[in-house]
Amino acid sequence: MKWRSLEESALQTETRSLHQIYAERKALISKYVPADIQAVHARVVAELKQSKIADQALGVGADLPRFDLPGQNGNIVRSTDLAQTGPVVILFIRGRWCPFCVGQLEAMNSILPELQERGASLIAISPQTVHQNFLMADQHKLRFPVVSDAANKVAALFGLVYRVPEYQQEVYSRAFVNLPFVNGGDSWQLPIPATYIAKNVDAIGPNATSSHKILYASPNPDYTDRPEPASLLEFVAQLQS
Repeated sequence: MKWRSLEESALQTETRSLHQIYAERKALISKYVPADIQAVHARVVAELKQSKIADQALGVGADLPRFDLPGQNGNIVRSTDLAQTGPVVILFIRGRWCPFCVGQLEAMNSILPELQERGASLIAISPQTVHQNFLMADQHKLRFPVVSDAANKVAALFGLVYRVPEYQQEVYSRAFVNLPFVNGGDSWQLPIPATYIAKNVDAIGPNATSSHKILYASPNPDYTDRPEPASLLEFVAQLQS
């Protein structure tokens, strides 16, 4: 199954919400992916929800963990640099093999100029190798950093990491989703998808220092449900007003 890019979809995708794009992909999956395979993925989502992993992840008001990670071109991207100049939108994604990750990144790519007009920056964090992130950014014409979080170390600081259960590993392997190869290690760990917005906040008081605070948090074990880019753009606009 070939997932269309925004460029291939032209006018249709440009006017659709992320919800509508996802609805199309869900319909294709329902049509072409065997029911037993769909049931496996649904079981994992249900188990992650039951584990309350999203409730344990970093939320609004928490300090933004610092990170220095290599981007798709090998350059080091620092969280302190991003958040210092304005709001930073951070997307934790699973990988280029996930059609919902691809859809989200392409949709966010389309609003990047508007984010930048509001002084905000955008970054995606993936456990993939730098090379895999390069291939993803190049294929989908992404104009923002896609950084490599080796061994999910930064995702773990946010409380997003889980181990893919063995019964789902078998499904991924049959579909040629070799996570140890794609992520450059022997682990079958992934982050649940999450969207964060952080900003440098000046504290009040004689001994206070500024810090980078999380002002928006949307961790979700359901990889088919992610925030609308328009809603994120509106949130950023409110921060700058």
